[in-house]
Amino acid sequence: MLDGVMLLWFVLTAAALLFVAVDIRTTPESVVLKWGFVLVTAYTGVVGAFLYVLGCREPLPGLHERYVAARWRQTLGSTMHCVAGDGVGILAGAVLSSVVGLTGLVEVVVEYILGFAFGWTIFQALFMRDTAGGSYLRALRSTFVPELLSMNLLMTGMVPTVMALKSRIPAAADPATPSFWFVMSMGLLVGFTLSYPMNWWLVAYHLKHGMMTVRPAAAAAGAHAGMDAAPHAAMSMGSGEPPWPPIPVMTLLSFLALAAGVAIAFLLRAT
Repeated sequence: MLDGVMLLWFVLTAAALLFVAVDIRTTPESVVLKWGFVLVTAYTGVVGAFLYVLGCREPLPGLHERYVAARWRQTLGSTMHCVAGDGVGILAGAVLSSVVGLTGLVEVVVEYILGFAFGWTIFQALFMRDTAGGSYLRALRSTFVPELLSMNLLMTGMVPTVMALKSRIPAAADPATPSFWFVMSMGLLVGFTLSYPMNWWLVAYHLKHGMMTVRPAAAAAGAHAGMDAAPHAAMSMGSGEPPWPPIPVMTLLSFLALAAGVAIAFLLRAT
């Protein structure tokens, strides 16, 4: 039965990925978030395609700015951006761990380091450096804490899910099998869900960006008089009222959640 479920999952994922990859080309979103939706759809299949249609795809010409301004859509964009970038590093860490024979806590650490490193230095700081005035170093400083908090919650959901499934599906330890990729997809899907509330808090206090709108200059001028033709974000990062709870408190809570997730993972593996 599991083989049939996985076959259906991968067939639907292929169809969803093809749809998003083709359709998103005409969506007035930033390039990095377009790639983000493609990657998340590759991870989460029809769920990613559903989130793209519901959260980012322009319903009617000229409405993207107002459509994505809703807080939940801004948070969706923030969470998707995190999971897309971190997911690349996490998957690389999982494959590397399998190849060299790393298991248990060491495997978790490798996945965490590679996931955070790729998500922070590439998907956040490098691709979004324009939001920091074009300075890569400034972008690294401004995105470190938001990326850390989001990554901690992503791993909080992913680690116990993957460990629990791997303990019950022996073939899932081998990257050469479909079971491995199915289990990692389930882990990223649960991690996405758990990191959404943290991203809501980050977006609410302008510590992370959400969806953006990018239009050609002529189209932007014709459709939205008075609006900038440059990439438009519904919020400015790092501005607004001081976060509550304070950042140190949320950082501590994120690490406590991560520790709890890892502890649950090892308990589930032992049962």
